[in-house]
Amino acid sequence: MAERVIKDDQPRVYFNCNKCPAFCCSIYERVAVSRRDVARLAKHFGVTFAEAERRYTTEFDGERVLKRVKDVIFERTCTFLDQKTRGCTVYHARPGVCRSYPGRSRCAYYDLLRFERIQQGDENVVPQVRITFREVEEEIEDGADGPEPFYEWADKEE
Repeated sequence: MAERVIKDDQPRVYFNCNKCPAFCCSIYERVAVSRRDVARLAKHFGVTFAEAERRYTTEFDGERVLKRVKDVIFERTCTFLDQKTRGCTVYHARPGVCRSYPGRSRCAYYDLLRFERIQQGDENVVPQVRITFREVEEEIEDGADGPEPFYEWADKEE
């Protein structure tokens, strides 16, 4: 058997999902799914497309997303996350967005996790992260160096 050769131009991965509490499954308010994703889940569970769509997805702001459940660490998480192992229970049938995540050699959440664990001197620390999407308004203000854009959070009643 030929020995595997690692060349300098091969991408390196600087994260280990097995050491992460599944930030990507938990802190986003939605995981969008395509028709192909639903079909993949249907095949995985041996149900019809309509049944998979009904059981595993819901409508969120006009898009089809995976259902979420209460989480033991974060507020809510993907319905397919095993909350004890923090691993995906449908890994081979996971949606395309999950397959491509994080889309680069580094994961910002894993970097944050490692940083906080080093800072706190505790390998069990889990920083609480929450992603909130808000509309921003761009305004242009004249300054000493010319016009400069700045952004303000739109006031939203919560």
